[in-house]
Amino acid sequence: MIFEIDEYFLAEQSRVVSNKVGVEIQKSINNAMILYKTKTKKLSGTSYKEVIKKARKVFHQIEKRSKRSAYLKSAYFGKKIFINLFCEHINQKSPRDRIRRLKLLPCAIELIENSKQKPTSKPNPNKKNEILHRFGGITSMGELFYVQIKEKVKTKRRDFISVFPEELSKK
Repeated sequence: MIFEIDEYFLAEQSRVVSNKVGVEIQKSINNAMILYKTKTKKLSGTSYKEVIKKARKVFHQIEKRSKRSAYLKSAYFGKKIFINLFCEHINQKSPRDRIRRLKLLPCAIELIENSKQKPTSKPNPNKKNEILHRFGGITSMGELFYVQIKEKVKTKRRDFISVFPEELSKK
């Protein structure tokens, strides 16, 4: 899918538009994706020990809501998004990369629960029976990040896989 960018579109990019709920959204020129502006702040901390302690508190609050697998209710899909796969995925990353991703966890949770913006979706190149949905967001401090959700085609099960800042998405 190729998007043509005209002069009107470029003029709209520089302006921040407020939707009915009062949540600010901004269009991204790079990938023609509408971004969700979060109200929550990133987790603070410089060492892995500090950040993981705060991230586990956030994760355990979500786990307490359900009896079985931890999940979030998505505003866009209107269904459950399971988050257990995120823990497995984050443990495969280097400690430095884990810190960057875990700091964005509260922002990613807010984006999944509140964003009604359409994500960019494409089939998983590694597995044909999966679709990858990528949502864009901006933290309260103005940093761009992405949230990736995997959906199995047959079962329609959706799993929160990853959250990462903009600089990682360019690689």
